[in-house]
Amino acid sequence: MTDQKALVVILEAKPGKEGDVRKFLEGGLPIVRDEPATLHWYAIRLSPTTFGIVDTFPDEAGRKAHLGGKVAAALMAQAPELLAKPPVIQQVNVLAVKR
Repeated sequence: MTDQKALVVILEAKPGKEGDVRKFLEGGLPIVRDEPATLHWYAIRLSPTTFGIVDTFPDEAGRKAHLGGKVAAALMAQAPELLAKPPVIQQVNVLAVKR
């Protein structure tokens, strides 16, 4: 199994900033395409104001590289403007994958 590590990130948009959060997430896709250790990256919408990111990595080094990368830096820089509270970032282990 190549997807051994993952991140689950929950983002709660400020009122009126939902569209901006969506655009931010959509804009992240071209950036993570250039990260060789980011195997899968999903931007999701959980509710009208709650968004998320789920991404997978082959190992801890890949996850750390992503956390130190451009999307994470941009998220942290824009969080005060876009988000009602700081992002919830959970580091998780993948138990099974269907391809």
